[in-house]
Formats: sequence, structure tokens, C-alpha cells
Amino acid sequence: MAKPIGPDLFRHLTGVADPTVMPDGSRCAYVLSWIDAETSDGRSRIYQVKLLDGDDAQEPRPFTRGNSDTHPRYSPNGALLAFLRADDSPETKRQIWLMPADGGEASQLTTLPSGVREFAWSPDSSRLAVVADVDADETVSSDDEPRARDVRRIRYRHDAIGWRGDAHFHLFLVDARTGDATQITDGDWDDAAPAWSPDGRRIAFISGRSGSRDVTAANEVYVLEIDPADDALPEPDLWSHGLTDAAAVAWSPDGNRLLAAGGEGEGLMVLWQPYLYILAENEPPRRLTDDAIRPCLGYPGIFPPFELRWTRGKAGDNDRIVLLADASGETRLYALDVPDNQETTQPVPLTDGGELLSGIAMDSSAERVALVASSPTAPSDLHLVNLAESHRRRLTAHNDAWVADHRTAPMEKFTIETADYDVECRLYHPPDFDPGVKYPLVLEIHGGPNGAFYDSFVPWHQVLAGAGYLTLAVNPRGSSTYGEEFVNAVLGDWGGDDYRDLMAAVDAVCQRDYVDTDRLGIHGYSYGGYMTTWAIGHTDRFRAAVAGAPCIDLWSMYGTSDIATSFGETQWANRLAGGMSISRPLVNELAEGVDSMAYRLLQRSPITFAPRVETPVLLLHGEADARCPIGQSEQYFQVMKRLGKEVEMVRFPGCSHGFLRTGHVALRQAYLERMLAWFNRWL
Repeated sequence: MAKPIGPDLFRHLTGVADPTVMPDGSRCAYVLSWIDAETSDGRSRIYQVKLLDGDDAQEPRPFTRGNSDTHPRYSPNGALLAFLRADDSPETKRQIWLMPADGGEASQLTTLPSGVREFAWSPDSSRLAVVADVDADETVSSDDEPRARDVRRIRYRHDAIGWRGDAHFHLFLVDARTGDATQITDGDWDDAAPAWSPDGRRIAFISGRSGSRDVTAANEVYVLEIDPADDALPEPDLWSHGLTDAAAVAWSPDGNRLLAAGGEGEGLMVLWQPYLYILAENEPPRRLTDDAIRPCLGYPGIFPPFELRWTRGKAGDNDRIVLLADASGETRLYALDVPDNQETTQPVPLTDGGELLSGIAMDSSAERVALVASSPTAPSDLHLVNLAESHRRRLTAHNDAWVADHRTAPMEKFTIETADYDVECRLYHPPDFDPGVKYPLVLEIHGGPNGAFYDSFVPWHQVLAGAGYLTLAVNPRGSSTYGEEFVNAVLGDWGGDDYRDLMAAVDAVCQRDYVDTDRLGIHGYSYGGYMTTWAIGHTDRFRAAVAGAPCIDLWSMYGTSDIATSFGETQWANRLAGGMSISRPLVNELAEGVDSMAYRLLQRSPITFAPRVETPVLLLHGEADARCPIGQSEQYFQVMKRLGKEVEMVRFPGCSHGFLRTGHVALRQAYLERMLAWFNRWL
């Protein structure tokens, strides 16, 4: 008999990610990750599957034999597969390893002191452009004594990476035969996401070298000539004049222009609503798309960008661009023509939606496209789309046996109308749902605030629904994938209309006869934790609350978060004082007195409203969180206890802000167990 999905699901599900397709379209390699049942350690290996017609029945097979193999990339000539694997050093730095594409033994290529973060093959397969860390202050102590660390800039640490100090990511050229590495960029900034020109003479890349780099997360597009006549490398040329940010880049087939994903509006955060632009040297950017789609991107320096492909049009046809993009919480594969005029162009969807696509790779012709897809009731798997034949088939089924043995929660999608916007909602029903029975309801709030809930497999939604809870996931104003106006509507208004959108969704669902309105719960993580604690300070409708990594005091968070300036000044400085421009740095308020700045932030901080709280609240927080530091939960816990409120806190040792996705499986499982136990206790 099928079982409900429980908090231990992380131990049993496998992950599919990061595909790469052979240039001739014959094979696809990808990363398969899982949890070792004996050690509880995370494992990852490269798998390979054939793609040619007639090979439908072939099973994917392990291609490498390591325990932490990631980031596979076929060479353009199809002879080699490069991938990342930890070396044998005490620090276990990730280095590039090579294997024959037909199989064989892997050999280590690079020995860079800080390891490799990402890389890209040159068109002739002779070299690789590599992104690696360079630490100007790195010293090796002659003994085991600890040493002091100097801080000279605001962005000296990063939640997903750790201590940064004066370290920066820069580009290297690596010989594919010898492994010899030559550094080709330098400076007090980060360089990432290299893309080779078709002739192999230039590299375009994303760089954070603007004058405001210490207080913003903005990036620019530069182009570097890598084979100059003399020995000295020239300075790279800026190609993204007019853009305030950029996050991905690709070359045109003729090598004269660039395709970039970026933005040019004040306050626009490119990761949440980018546009596609054509860039040419010494010319203003030319925008191709509107905000009906959100091109899918990585995160410069953290996750490599998703592939954008600009292909040459056939005789008489325009060139074509193929990419992944989001719209209204769904991801699709899109194609768009490159028009001859200056107008924007409408992308054409090539897949149906109703899913989250989290990986893409193409053959040299961009006709065979490998996609990593998940749906509300199915974890990620690899799919092949043949664009020439308009055909799609699933290539992997790693989780099918586990899913067949468990009851997944069906999802209903609906929209509510507010005075300003239509707000999209997703309601997960318990697997054995009976409309004649009354069920408790848990409101789920995503992070960001510019994140979004997708048509995808969300572990905590499945666990809550499997335990008998209706689970309401809302995309209030501020959520991405609904256009620039919608995503920017939350700026400077945390706890305002975003909160009212959420409560309007709760009101709408509570009209249904099967909702027990006396048993309402609320849960959110990060900004969702903020909104959870904000909500219980403004309504007593919820009988239980679980706040994961909340930010409850914007005043103290501004001085302690790793993104206080790049994020906080945009998010908090707009309407808190009734019309303040987001272009004005928040810290400028200090000139008008600390009391003014503190008051503006505290009036939108949940801790201010702690005396009003009547809802039992559980705080869940990673002790190594640099994004929303654990001091946020500590403050809230102490104030709530001092006020005699019902509150408990759980601390997760060594866990950063993103530990629900990347942390140790025992702690991820413990998070879901504590959340579920709290709701079971009070609801």
C-alpha cells in the first residue's frame, strides 16, 4: 500500500541536474546525486545516456566513479568530457578532470590552489576558460595557531561561499593537454561566466568591476582579446553600456554581437526580471524581449548561467535564439527570431508548461535539447526535446519506484483578484482528500521576497499535505515571473500590500466547506519567515506558526547581513518613509539622525509587534546563516519569552541560509520533522 511522503524523503530521492549534450547530438551526460544510505553523505556522479533514434530502451549508465563529480561538459570536437571533482588535498578543492567521451579512466587536469568554480571549452577544444578564486591575502601559517582576518570591504563574506576577505573570482586559460594555467583577469572585483567567440580569439564574461561594486550586486559584460600580438594582455572592453546589470552572455554566430540577459531600469534586480539584449561594441544595447517572460539565469560566481543559444538562420530566415524562461510560475523552452529592426520580438513556447525546468543543454545545431524537468507530483528527470520533429521523450526515471510507493499530493491552481493585481495561488490537497471532511490549512510563504512558487515538486508541501494538511502556496505581489511591475511592487512595502495579498488568499480558501477555519497554520522561510512573524503580529487567526530563518529586525539586519546594502537598500528604502526614491542609499538617512532611520525600519519589523502575538511560534535557524543571521531568531525568541509568549527555537549547527537544499540530510530532515511536530501539536 502506498505510503504518505514523510520528512525522510531527502534520504530516498535522487537529483538530476546539469546536463551536457554531445555536439553531434548522440549522447547526453548529466549529474545524478543521492544520499549514501550507510554514511548519510551526499554523493554525485556523472551518468550518460544515448540520444539517437532507436535507442529509446537504453538505460542511463554511470560514466564516472567518483563520489562528488559535477559540472560535466563535452569538448566541441566530441572527444573528451571535462568535469569537476575534488582533489586529494586536505581542503578537497574542486579541479577539472578529463575522460574520453567513449569512456575510460579519468585524469586530473588542473591543480589551481583554490580549485575551479566553472569553465568553458574553447571552440577548437585546445583550451578551457576557467573561473577560479584568487586570494590576495592568502597565507599559510607555519604552525597550527589561528590567525586574525582583516576586513576592508562590505562584501567580505557570502552565505553560499563563506569568508571572502579580499578574495575574488578571476579568469584563467588552461591548456587542455598539459593543464598549464595562465591568469588573464585581475583586480578588486569578480569575473565569471566566460563565453568564447566562435573564432576562439575573444572571451566575453560577466564582471562586477563597476565603481559601486562593494555596495551593489550589479555586473557588466566585458570582452577580452586573448591572443594579442604582444605578450601583455590588453584591458577588456565594456560592451554593456546602458545596462545596470547583466547575468548571462552568448555570442552571435558571426562573432560580431553578443546576446545578454540583463536590465537597465533603476531598482531592477536582474535575477528577478531580466530582459534579453543584443550588444555590439560601442553601441547602445538593443532590447529584444518584454517582461512577459523571465529568462532563466544562474547566479554569477555561484551557479553558472543557463545556456542561451544564438543560432544562424537558414537561407532566407532570421537568426534564432533558444532559451529557458519563466512565466507565471511555469518554465518553458522558448525560441525567438532575431528581427532586423529595433523592435522587441515575441518568444514562441516550444514546451507546454506546467513544470519547472532547471537545466538545459543543446547539441551544436540546437535541434536536440536536453531538459531537467519536475512537476508538482514528480521530482526532477531528464527529457529530450527534438525541435526538428516537435517530439519529446523522458530519458530517466530514477525516482519512479519511490514515487510509485508513495502518495503524492495533487495541486490545484487558481487566481484571486485584488484591487491592483490578480494573485496566483496553488493549493495542495492531502492525497486521500475527501471534500466532506474538514481539514486544517497551512499557509506557505516563499522567500525572496522576489522568489516564486512554481509548478514543481516542493518537498515541504508534499510532507505537509501527506500529513493531512491543506497547503496553500501563494505568489503575492513581489513574486517574480509575473512581470516587472508586479515584482517591484513589494519594494519598500514589506508587510503592506504583500501581506494583504496573502490574507486575501486565505480568506478565499476559507470559504470552502472543507477548510477548518479554527485550525490555520502559517510557515515561511527567509522572507517567508519575515512574513510569518509579521502576520502573527497583525492577526490572531493562525493557531500555529513556524518561521524558518526569519528577518525580524530590519534595523539590525542592515548591519549584519551579507547582502545588507545590495539587497536591503533596494528592498527597504522606497516607501517606508512615504515616497523615498530607491536610488537614494538607505544609509544616507543617518545624516538625518539615527532615530529617523531606525524608526523607519522598525515600523516594518516584526519584532516591533511581538507584544501583540498570541500565536505559538517555532523558530528554525541555521547557526552559520550569513544572509539572515541567527541573531534575528535569537532576538525574537528572547523578546517573546520575556513577554511570556509561547515560543521555541531550534538551532541547526554549521548550516547556512540555503541548508534546506544543500545542508546535511539529517538536519534537513530534522527541519521538516520539527515543523510537522509543531503543527501536529497545535493544529
